[in-house]
Amino acid sequence: MSESVVIVGAGIGGLCAALALASRGRQVTVLERDPPPPAEGPETAFDAWRRRGVGHLRQSHGFLARLRSLIRAEHPALYAALMESGARELPFAEGLPPAVKADYRPEPSDEELTVIVSRRTTIEWVLRRYVAGLPNVRIRPEVFVTDLITERDGAGVLTARGFATDRGEVRADLVIDAAGHTSPMMEWLASAGAAVPEEIEPCAIVYYTRFYRLLEGQDEPPRGRGGGTGDLGFIKFGVFPADNRTFSITLAVPEVEEILRAAVVRPEIFDAICASFPGVAPWTDPARAEPVSRVHGMGALESRWREMAPDGAPLIANFFCVGDSLVRTNPLFGRGCSFAAVEAHLLRDVLDATPDPAERARRYSAAVRADLRQFYEDMAAQDRAAARRALRGLDPAHKPGLRAKVLRSFVEDGLNIAIRRDVGLLRAALRAFHMLEPPRDWLRRPAAIGAVLTTWARGKRANAAFYPPKPGPARDEMFTALGLDPLADLQRVQAA
Repeated sequence: MSESVVIVGAGIGGLCAALALASRGRQVTVLERDPPPPAEGPETAFDAWRRRGVGHLRQSHGFLARLRSLIRAEHPALYAALMESGARELPFAEGLPPAVKADYRPEPSDEELTVIVSRRTTIEWVLRRYVAGLPNVRIRPEVFVTDLITERDGAGVLTARGFATDRGEVRADLVIDAAGHTSPMMEWLASAGAAVPEEIEPCAIVYYTRFYRLLEGQDEPPRGRGGGTGDLGFIKFGVFPADNRTFSITLAVPEVEEILRAAVVRPEIFDAICASFPGVAPWTDPARAEPVSRVHGMGALESRWREMAPDGAPLIANFFCVGDSLVRTNPLFGRGCSFAAVEAHLLRDVLDATPDPAERARRYSAAVRADLRQFYEDMAAQDRAAARRALRGLDPAHKPGLRAKVLRSFVEDGLNIAIRRDVGLLRAALRAFHMLEPPRDWLRRPAAIGAVLTTWARGKRANAAFYPPKPGPARDEMFTALGLDPLADLQRVQAA
């Protein structure tokens, strides 16, 4: 007899869990508090689908090469449905810097670096429609989960049995929390005597996104020079091509930049900032595209890692977390959906490997740690460094020391330029970015270190052809153009 599964949350994490587990014959019920998506299609979903539980539904999303590879390999019919919906792919060669395109020679592994580009609403609409069509999956919308049902046996082992809801109890052999970062499960587990250890670290950044659509007869600007993304310290930006002639722009502002954060939510300020970036201005040019959304903000972001079997000792049997309720990182690299899909398929493999509840909990925790912990730690370290840089950037009188100057030159004039002039190094860096290889291993290889040092030693003049365009104005210049006080935040921080 096949196992029954109940999942709370029909976002990407819950749907990936249902997809992975149902593919092995398990009977899956998904409980979702929000209304179902509109039946009409992705365009109506973008305009009208309201998701209280997914505050980032209309933020820019990146669907990494690892997620694309997983879908193609494990669920080819879903992949086909995504392509039919208007989601599209950007191959490795399309993003090459112009200076190296002429000498580019494809390698078989380059196909693995293809990414899917789409709005989150389109991906989720297609995924939900596909999962709901599986014969052993039932999605129940507008069901509010009120408690986790647990019991302890005579040996003191805590076991999950299902959920209490406003529509009655839903019991199952396996219970999965995919309710996202606002999930109440940890509080319910603590009340049952199972306090879950966790690490929490602020991301110290706020995201603002606006969507646009290309006008009739207009095409996307050429890509490849690197101007579509940038980091000026006081603001980061990125262009995200999407499905069906849409794209989005995301501006990421450090939390300490309160004056800028208060201004950027205004559409006219948002568009003025975009127009000041040479790599973004061609996209948002009113002659090329028109806005199709307001400015959507997303803040209060934290990186979080939870351990459900600390030191190999499971806290609860038959209960598993997938997605942001287990691991959450800064969305800057677009790894959230990939994390959720990887976790769901790791869980499937663990459940297939053993029927023992304690062993399942241990193996799943170990598998997630072995695969994802390295990416979590890498992102958290980058967040800390970015927060320090943003704080120093408030003070126009700040003078970096010699060590800081040398390190900055190594990164900007060595590492970054070497990646732009050496296709092999770019491949290695992107394989790490897309979670196909560990995040830092490529930079520890002697050949990579040699390429970076050689590039750095050549100097700026010899490498001039490989530098991207200047990303945008300096902080004081931008603030003055926007009518903002560049010293107000510094005075606030000093007063505090």
